[in-house]
Amino acid sequence: MKTITEIRKDFPILNMKVNGKSLVYLDNAASSQKPVQALDAFCRFCESRYANVHRGVHTLGEHATTDYEAARTKVAEFVNAPSSKGIIFTRGTTESINLVAYAFGRRFVKHGQAILLTPMEHHANLVPWQLMAKSVGAELRFWPMKPDGTLDMEAGKKLLDSSVALVAITHVSNVLGTINPVREIALMAHQVGAKVLVDGAQAVPHMPVDLTEIDADFYAFSGHKMLGPTGIGVLWGRLDVLEDMEPFLTGGEMIKEVYLDHATWNDLPYKFEAGTPPISEAITLSAAISYLNDVGMEWVYSHTRALTSKAYELLSQEPGVTVYGPAVDRGPVVAFNVAGIHPHDLAALLDQEGVAIRAGHHCAQPLMRWLEVQATARASFYLYNTMEEIDVMMDAIRMAKKVLRVA
Repeated sequence: MKTITEIRKDFPILNMKVNGKSLVYLDNAASSQKPVQALDAFCRFCESRYANVHRGVHTLGEHATTDYEAARTKVAEFVNAPSSKGIIFTRGTTESINLVAYAFGRRFVKHGQAILLTPMEHHANLVPWQLMAKSVGAELRFWPMKPDGTLDMEAGKKLLDSSVALVAITHVSNVLGTINPVREIALMAHQVGAKVLVDGAQAVPHMPVDLTEIDADFYAFSGHKMLGPTGIGVLWGRLDVLEDMEPFLTGGEMIKEVYLDHATWNDLPYKFEAGTPPISEAITLSAAISYLNDVGMEWVYSHTRALTSKAYELLSQEPGVTVYGPAVDRGPVVAFNVAGIHPHDLAALLDQEGVAIRAGHHCAQPLMRWLEVQATARASFYLYNTMEEIDVMMDAIRMAKKVLRVA
């Protein structure tokens, strides 16, 4: 088991100085940093094994195909997917959700049916459903929330009836940190015949995720939030549902046979991987998953929960600070505001101290309206962050209050 000191040594960017101060990177909900093990895997593949996959019989093509498909297997094992055939590589969570909205939603959601969402959804799990609902004449419903930012389960049950075709819900809110009971929701949805899509972008990097146990119909997440590169995401889908869907994108690789007037589709998962896939990205993601496995996801979960608990406690005790979301059982993200300081100004002043946080609406404008704010500051934590860095953040916040004379 690696110590936190050993873990931090694996991330070269943490040695950076920002404005003469040691970097304190607390924007992990947006994108995580990369360990040397993942960076080296990318370079090794590009230097000695790079080729396109599935099409060539030459040595490099065979090596690339083997590595690419091994990455698919690695991803499936990491989230305990029932079958690697249900693992589809995409460009990210956003594309994964759009794939479902177009290939499933526009075919199987009927006029007069409903899609059940929550007010805490990222725009990527809201706007595709808005467009899809408009195109087929479906209704959008929203699961009520309690004042602490958790779902009102009893109120939600009243909305979840036989007219609901799909429930689309985030596993962990990227603003509130709320961890939604997705297994319970999937069970409830299936009892009325609804399908379930889970946005796992903020869950898979931080906690053990078992897709077999959750039993959703679709689950989406991104590589760049879990030590991997940008440009790669994952959609897992239930095989029988994927088989019934038409392709999202068309072109090379996703076909079986093409004639002048029609075509037939390739087997899963290739039916949904048109064109040249993200080969080097998938192989780098595989290396990132190996790193997370070596550290241990239970340790990652425990470590980031402890960081979050400390940050939530200190921010809640700081005069003039409002913290959003549940006090306990939350993901590693804390959104907050400091009275008298706009979040963007706060983030800029913290950057002067080397502290990187997020500021804005976090692609969750409806949630901002529910909170009755325009924006928030957001600190988010990962396996390489330390308790001392939270203290640095708090000192920087106090400095900002003094500079702007709101202390």
